[in-house]
Amino acid sequence: MKNRKQRHETAAVFIGLPIILLFRRRRRIYHLLPFLSALSGAFLLLFTFLSYLSPPINSRHLHFISRSSFNNGTEFRKKLLEEQVFRVPMGGGSLSSRDLWNSKKSNFYHGCSVATDQFSTAEVNTLPNRYLLIATSGGLNQQRTGIIDAVVAAHILNAILVIPKLDQESYWNDSSDFSEIFDVNWFISYLSKDVKIIKDLPRMGNKLIKPHTTRVPRKCNAKCYQTRIQPILIKKHAVQLTKFDYRLSNRLDTELQKLRCRVNYHALKFTDPIIEMGRKLVERIRKNSKHFLALHLRFESDMLAFSGCYYGGGEKERLELGKIRKRWKTLHSRNPDKERRNGKCPLTPEEVGLMLRALGFGNDVHIYIASGEIYGGEETLAPLKAFFPNFYTKETLASKEELAPFSSFSSRMAALDFIVCDESDVFVSNNNGNMARMLAGRRRYFGHKPTIRPNAKKLYKLFMDRNNMTWEEFASHVQNYQIGFMGDPMEVKQGRGEFHENPSACICEESNDKPKEDINIPGNHAMNFEKGTDSADDGAWRSFGEVTDGQISEDEHDWFDTDYMENEVGIQRRVFPKHMEADSSQLFFSTEPPELEEIFSD
Repeated sequence: MKNRKQRHETAAVFIGLPIILLFRRRRRIYHLLPFLSALSGAFLLLFTFLSYLSPPINSRHLHFISRSSFNNGTEFRKKLLEEQVFRVPMGGGSLSSRDLWNSKKSNFYHGCSVATDQFSTAEVNTLPNRYLLIATSGGLNQQRTGIIDAVVAAHILNAILVIPKLDQESYWNDSSDFSEIFDVNWFISYLSKDVKIIKDLPRMGNKLIKPHTTRVPRKCNAKCYQTRIQPILIKKHAVQLTKFDYRLSNRLDTELQKLRCRVNYHALKFTDPIIEMGRKLVERIRKNSKHFLALHLRFESDMLAFSGCYYGGGEKERLELGKIRKRWKTLHSRNPDKERRNGKCPLTPEEVGLMLRALGFGNDVHIYIASGEIYGGEETLAPLKAFFPNFYTKETLASKEELAPFSSFSSRMAALDFIVCDESDVFVSNNNGNMARMLAGRRRYFGHKPTIRPNAKKLYKLFMDRNNMTWEEFASHVQNYQIGFMGDPMEVKQGRGEFHENPSACICEESNDKPKEDINIPGNHAMNFEKGTDSADDGAWRSFGEVTDGQISEDEHDWFDTDYMENEVGIQRRVFPKHMEADSSQLFFSTEPPELEEIFSD
């Protein structure tokens, strides 16, 4: 209404001013004044009628214009925005009544993964001369899934596990081995009662055992391992499973699921140098603010290219991302509009900022960004930085000299981001990839610290129509749409989703009306793995154990599950174009043939 009123006033001036001037110059024609007044009134009525028929400013057009990183429409955008009713307040959304820094009823739920008497110990379960080796795949968090599941697979096979081999040759070209990322001695010691683990394959007499190499199907269950791998293990004594990520089913009994949790949340401890650097980054943020928010932005070129989404950058964007997309030769084409409507595209940095402000996070909130090189660079990030001026990255918090031991190793850099995101008061994911899922599950296990996942399907429609509503209306809609996407206990149904994101078998609820007072949730659990104990006594809690026998929905993920550029798919070996170069010039693509099923289900 305000815009229409402004247009009416403009029309009145536009029509009336010439008449007044004419009247002043031609006083002799004052007898024509009634006719001219009627004429101007008719024009005004016609203009009013047409203005009601014409639609308001098209939100899709404005959405395109707002991508200032992709065109030169900055001035036009500024003028349009000045005329809009939709204005983001400096202080953020005042509609929120919830505590932004805590999850509802989180005191009633806690992680519990202690084995029961029904679980056979390593001493009883392990048979001699059976050795399991695995070769992981992908980046840090994708490899983490393989390490976790390798321990469980070894228990299923009654085998001794050899320390997993990390992926050093594919996409990342990271030469780090297990002991340079994780505390290997702690890993062996903590799991000693569950699975026997050794650092190297031993000799049998004077001969070095040569493992038989094979691969199991994706999401292979316990029976699958016993049927496919155990006979080979008995015959060959040693088996190496390659490309080992997501090779274990969600459909496991509760005891095996709890073993998964013991590995993930207690045994896998980063090395001391990584923990120490991560601690420094967190401390430097907290010197400036009691609370802080961490965002895994995931708006890099590879993610946008793989998703098949379009962000209004015109022919330049289509050519750039299309060129990258061609590297996945078996990737089918997608409808960009359909992908966004279905919520399968990352939000832009501006859209993430709008969502967070609508949820109540004001411009005084301190925000840490975990991300690779953002598509569009600083111009794309500008709206998010305008919403949250207190903006941090690893590079702004630490000097080049401090980061030197990590900067040439993608997994070590990802580990630093992992620690800061895990330690944040609120974590926001902009994708459904490995790092986002790992952190979501970890934060559930350690006290349900708020973890925000954008309800992208509903938010997309809202973003498209935002200029047809006030900020208060927009913020109210965002808060309603985000119910069930904030990391609160039990917002994901039992047994639904990928286990690492929703470890329901390891989440326990206090059976009394009041929360258990003697439960101590460690504040810095990412840095205090050396304690190695569960925070709760399983006997005092009711566990939401996994439902087996096919009652679990194993959701297939339609996301490019990579941490920054954690790409397991086969690409011709070539170096990045200059505009895509990240911190290291050593990143090359793998020559291994792609498995299309793995691309979409990871």
